[in-house]
Amino acid sequence: MADLLRLLLRVAEKAANVARVCRQEAPLFQLLVQEKTGDDKNKKFVQDFKTLADVVIQEMIRHDVGAQFPEMASYIHGEESNKFENGLGESVTVTVCGTEKETAALLATVLDGDHTAASLLARAIHQDPATIDANTDGLTVPLSLSELGIWIDPIDATSQYIEGREEVLEEGHLSPSGLHCALVLIGVYLRSTGEPVMGVINQPFSYKDPAGGGWRGKHFWGVSCGGLNASSVPRPKDAPEGGLSVVLSSNEKQVVKEALTSLCGPDKLMYASGAGYKILCVIQGLADVYVLSEGSTFKWDSCAPHALLRALGGGVVDLTKCLQSSPGAQDQHTELTYHQPYPGGRGADRWANHGGLVAYRDCSQLHSIIAPLKGKL
Repeated sequence: MADLLRLLLRVAEKAANVARVCRQEAPLFQLLVQEKTGDDKNKKFVQDFKTLADVVIQEMIRHDVGAQFPEMASYIHGEESNKFENGLGESVTVTVCGTEKETAALLATVLDGDHTAASLLARAIHQDPATIDANTDGLTVPLSLSELGIWIDPIDATSQYIEGREEVLEEGHLSPSGLHCALVLIGVYLRSTGEPVMGVINQPFSYKDPAGGGWRGKHFWGVSCGGLNASSVPRPKDAPEGGLSVVLSSNEKQVVKEALTSLCGPDKLMYASGAGYKILCVIQGLADVYVLSEGSTFKWDSCAPHALLRALGGGVVDLTKCLQSSPGAQDQHTELTYHQPYPGGRGADRWANHGGLVAYRDCSQLHSIIAPLKGKL
């Protein structure tokens, strides 16, 4: 498991490099932000270059993990389909090839012969990242790789990534939007129970290097299995005085905003972009709880940060199930799981967290949040 964690940290950093290259290299950046008009507007690769960036990252992670751990290859799932139609109407399956040259040639067929963009992207895919400093020595978990599956969200908060606003992160405060909300998420779960056991989060746009002006990232990891809980994030101290703080989506239902304002006070209600980033805010202690009443997140959004929260003594639960259950059962029987599709769902909807969710670091805070929402949803 320590070897798997080290690999996931490395491929997450490679993914972060690809995300940064797509914004920093002019030929790729133009494809990322522009939408063709007129005669070119039906060229799907241009309108969906943001999706191609996602797919390239997803397939790179799938390739690298499958190469080192073949027994996991069939259980590495991602958000995106890897099939594209180019400007000639040809269907192209995007994969990572054995060499940079082969990958560049494949990407050029998707990019309608744009060899400059294809080569830049292929170089980033095949480039080894700097060594990731993570204290994983001695991490032993009594699990075999054949028991595990993986969920990948290659770029969570894609809209923030495309828009690219460069907010300055204030120490100890969450920021509602900007490039830093875009995250690479890799979560590992037990195939038998769906329990999340390992999570890696990479924040590619954490801060700008004052010397070179390039973006630098930050990474977080957690492992929670049986009696073992280990994380790169310090365990929370006792709950701070001064009331609960809650982070929400800005388009959360008014009834939820009102109920939580009554509980926490308006100053303790905060808003941020990206499901992964909002759960990361809870992990870092920038908010106590994240509440979402809609079924608008998916397994790939929540698996990785859920594992980190479990390592810290918290969790992510299904809000609807919590509202229907008795107080003592909330955190035991309502935790999100990751191994089974939603009955009757189709496409991506099969993997949605349909009941909404609550992410928390402390059980008492979860119980405080549920009470004022009962009977409101």
